[in-house]
Amino acid sequence: MVEGQAVFITGAGSGLGKALAMRFAQEGARVSILDINKERVTEAAEEINNSVGDDRVLPLTADVRNPDSLHQAVDAHLEQFGSIDTVIPNAGIWDYNRSITRMGGEEIAALFDEIMSINVKGYLLTVEATWRELLKSRGSVVMTLSNAAYYAAGGGVSYTASKFAARGMVIQLAYELAPKVRVNGVAVGGMRTNLSGPVAGGLQERKFSDVMDKRPEGGNPYIPLHDVSTQPETFTGPYVMLASKSDGANITGHIVNIDGGIAARGFANSAGGDSL
Repeated sequence: MVEGQAVFITGAGSGLGKALAMRFAQEGARVSILDINKERVTEAAEEINNSVGDDRVLPLTADVRNPDSLHQAVDAHLEQFGSIDTVIPNAGIWDYNRSITRMGGEEIAALFDEIMSINVKGYLLTVEATWRELLKSRGSVVMTLSNAAYYAAGGGVSYTASKFAARGMVIQLAYELAPKVRVNGVAVGGMRTNLSGPVAGGLQERKFSDVMDKRPEGGNPYIPLHDVSTQPETFTGPYVMLASKSDGANITGHIVNIDGGIAARGFANSAGGDSL
């Protein structure tokens, strides 16, 4: 139960972040949604508020790589809602499976720096900007991870490294902020969203849904649950459970995998370097 909570979500102008904002608002929470694009996040807030029939959602603009920008957003959230109970670091980019064998050193360096600055540093700075308020509320952090935090081929080497780093961050911060603040993660599978790529690779205009749309809706031959949904709203349940101060009270340092059962997959795929 998250009714009455004040929730802060980054990367929430679209995709999973927007779906999470809708779910938490429907559950009775007050939600700040943060995005780097002002127009996008404003439209998302209006849509959700119209849906729930209440001004529960506050749109905020910030760059998660910038500490001052994040602190200003947190101040605006506190002015509106007075506290923070749940923080969901969610802003991220994907590398579109860019392999080390397809890039030169300079391209790898630029791609890596951009992905890590958003997917890892952005998460850390989001927690830095909010942990003091979470201490007061005895709240929690729920980080968005990916199946790439556990398995190969969920992205290229830079994206995979960023999600393994975030996995380590969950464990370390769960230790550092205990016993007053719980820190957990949700490792999601692929979904139809407009998750974009790094500017460094010229991928900023691409959308992850373009990749997913090559597969029929409701069909995925690569995972045990072939008919698993790829719509972002179907991934929101574990976040609500972990954020709940009753249902998630004894859970910290844990990551929930909602990837369609990849861990139960057999030895069906060849090596990634067969074509080299």
